[in-house]
Amino acid sequence: MAESSDLDRAIAWLRSPAAIRERCGMVLAAAEAGDLAHFAYDEERIAAAADYVVATMREAYPDLNIPPHSRWRHFSVGGVDRWAALAAGLDAVSVEEIARMRVDLTVTSVLLDAGAGMAWRYADADSGREYARSEGLAVASFDMFAAGLFSADPASPLRADAAALSAIDTAALAAAFQATDANPLVGLEGRTGLLRRLGDALTAAPRLFGPAPARIGHLFDHLKTRATGGTLPAAAILAAVLDGLGPIWPGRIDLGGVNLGDVWRHPAARTGDATDGLVPFHKLSQWLTYSLIEPVESAGIRVTDLDDLTGLAEYRNGGLLIDLGVLRPKHDRVLAAGHTPDTEVVVEWRALTVALIDRLAARVRDRLGADGAGLSLAAVLEGGTWRAGRRIAAERRPDGGPPIRLESDGTVF
Repeated sequence: MAESSDLDRAIAWLRSPAAIRERCGMVLAAAEAGDLAHFAYDEERIAAAADYVVATMREAYPDLNIPPHSRWRHFSVGGVDRWAALAAGLDAVSVEEIARMRVDLTVTSVLLDAGAGMAWRYADADSGREYARSEGLAVASFDMFAAGLFSADPASPLRADAAALSAIDTAALAAAFQATDANPLVGLEGRTGLLRRLGDALTAAPRLFGPAPARIGHLFDHLKTRATGGTLPAAAILAAVLDGLGPIWPGRIDLGGVNLGDVWRHPAARTGDATDGLVPFHKLSQWLTYSLIEPVESAGIRVTDLDDLTGLAEYRNGGLLIDLGVLRPKHDRVLAAGHTPDTEVVVEWRALTVALIDRLAARVRDRLGADGAGLSLAAVLEGGTWRAGRRIAAERRPDGGPPIRLESDGTVF
């Protein structure tokens, strides 16, 4: 058994972007050697994939002025700037309190952003339009926040505090999502459990979320203390997110009694130490980190080193690679069967996705030349791979779903 200090170092390392890249790179190396059980890697197809991504980027952003991948893009779906409308009534509120509100909104919305399934829709009362998938979840969660669902204080509805989150129930969340038997939302109970555990986690970490009443938005105050000279590395945001939210993830692998979160096993990641066989992804946590950049910067703190973060191990990026032939399933069960996040098929797919998004981003920048020289990975994700993954899925399948059928509990994808 490893010493406590060794385990602490191992856990800290598994929470780093460097660990994600290293372990996913090990799986890619196995693919290049032809040693994986479920996927073959066709390097010749990466060029065509880069062309497809560049075409998608230029169509969506002709000037290549691409914002970072963030939940905040979804809050303006349909051309409606929902945050601007809400913030119009906050003239008397301080810049720092508005940043806390934006952190409250961001965290709750991202944690509710796991796959919704192909059937669910959300009717936006203001526009009269219906939205599905990430956009629908964004509008629904924004409406919940604006209505005060995550606040226990009616006098301060625009916040998310421990008391309200710990008490939320499935019926209330279903009603807010407009989920019914005729409009089913995948993973509803999983989402409810996640929010309730989030409330408990806030109370358990006053150094991050403040003393009672604990609140998500106090994470901004913690991050402010981590800034030096008005700048904050993106990896510092991820570290705080993984530290504070680690206990909320259900049924995961633990190391020394610590829940590792979005970390799974794959035989290609052999190291012979306490982390042997473990492959970290931290998809929702990194998605949350990308999404917290704008709230933090709105208060005058510049977030640096965005490219230390990795691509996201989710089904749009991964689906793009399968649909364009960069990854080829080795047997029929990959596409024919449903898979849970812990299966070797899914872990392999996600690891290859992270490693290959880095390679794809490099090809995209090469094709764009000087225009792509300053293109961050976050911009490549937003304008390119995620958008292209959705586009090719709509071209290939009537429901626009991913090529692999996922059985999600609402806490991973």
